[in-house]
Amino acid sequence: MTASFEALDIALYRDIVQKALSEDLGQGDQTTDATIEAGQKGYGELRTKEWCVLAGLEIALEVFRQIEPTVIVVNKKLDGEECNSGDLVVAIEGEARGLLKAERTALNFLQRLTGIATAARQYVKAAAGRTVILDTRKTTPMFRALEKYAVRAGGATNHRFSLDDGLLIKDNHVRLAGSISMAVRRAKVRSADMVIEVEAQNLTEVDEALESGVDIVLLDNMTLDEMREAIARCRGLARTEVSGGVTLERVDSLAALQPTYISVGSLTHSAVAIDMSMDIRPVL
Repeated sequence: MTASFEALDIALYRDIVQKALSEDLGQGDQTTDATIEAGQKGYGELRTKEWCVLAGLEIALEVFRQIEPTVIVVNKKLDGEECNSGDLVVAIEGEARGLLKAERTALNFLQRLTGIATAARQYVKAAAGRTVILDTRKTTPMFRALEKYAVRAGGATNHRFSLDDGLLIKDNHVRLAGSISMAVRRAKVRSADMVIEVEAQNLTEVDEALESGVDIVLLDNMTLDEMREAIARCRGLARTEVSGGVTLERVDSLAALQPTYISVGSLTHSAVAIDMSMDIRPVL
């Protein structure tokens, strides 16, 4: 299974890479500069150490290029591809000092984003085409574009990118507005051309959302029986999104209800970094 998605614009991560390198290098790599001769050439192989779905390779390579612009790169894998333990992802040749200085920052990006893509692929496989797996805005501050890219690399779908990217009326909005119907009424006046989604925590709120003419009803932390009934009530009237307490183990039973979407915050806020390593040796 290979995801179909657009490459990430370098403008979205060039500055992030620069700041990450500045953070790691500080005043300079004392160990590398003390032990490795200037001008020495090195050859590195970056390999996975467990099954995963690759994401963030070009970001990792940008790290090397910012340190060593003339680095020679041979890609063996591409973002969205599944890798097994021991697979060669990329081979890199360049000044040894540059490879060593870039190694940790490059791996940090690649391991984190690959962890997100891997989790996304697992959820998509568990859903087995019965529903669409969505991410959320529960992302690392300033890393949203990268993390949502990794979600796409894994085959899942992005929900809202930012607060101006759709109307999602949640419980706090409802409490402050006074009711679901009032919140929806105000939303339609201000943003008549936008899709309106409303969070519902019980069947009464589902009915109120439907009577208000919303486009999507978000079923938040309901039981399976409640969700089954809610989805039946929404069928033909509004799309449905299951949210709250979604784990990989529950996806099969949730997807069996055939909601339009299942949103999973843990794709980005709790993904486990994938184990990778880079071995560097001298070029003689």
